[in-house]
Amino acid sequence: MRPLRENGHEEPVIRDNRKIDPETGEVRVRAENDSAKQDQQQAPAESAPADAELQAQLDERTADLQRVQAEYQNYRRRVERDRVAVREQATANVLSELLPVLDDIGRARDHGELTGGFAAVAESLEAVLTKLGLSPFGQKGDPFDPVIHEALMHSYSPEVTEPTAVEVLQLGYQMGDRVLRPARVAVAEPGDSPASDDDDN
Repeated sequence: MRPLRENGHEEPVIRDNRKIDPETGEVRVRAENDSAKQDQQQAPAESAPADAELQAQLDERTADLQRVQAEYQNYRRRVERDRVAVREQATANVLSELLPVLDDIGRARDHGELTGGFAAVAESLEAVLTKLGLSPFGQKGDPFDPVIHEALMHSYSPEVTEPTAVEVLQLGYQMGDRVLRPARVAVAEPGDSPASDDDDN
């Protein structure tokens, strides 16, 4: 606290802010430091509005950059998804064209005509197509599924408890989860033939 005069008032404080000491002629380092401190104390008050404006601009630019980056990531994902879809469609088209060849190979195998070099070529072809994701389906006794089966013949049988493929007329093929061709089957439903019921009456 400042010392008080006899009348109760504070005595004035006199500061020598001269940078050069009048007695020695040397630069007063303390005076420079005090002046710098005063400038620093005044600077924040003056620069506060400017700092707020710069921060707002920085936040806006950052938001713009994040938005552009998100759009680019979405674009990359969309392009990659389209590329995969195009590749899968092209592969499915090629495999679909080769299905008649596989049918011929299957018929030759069933008749015992798949021998010698022809057998080796057929096995190589089937191995390559399997690597590309092609797999056959459709067996006698499978429950009938209209999504993967095509019914070419229909009958009734007391030996089945649900619509069942009792004979496979042509194998079906799929690539992954995509059905390239349904299996063509003869379907039997549970029960007696309507013709048999008429004969009983």
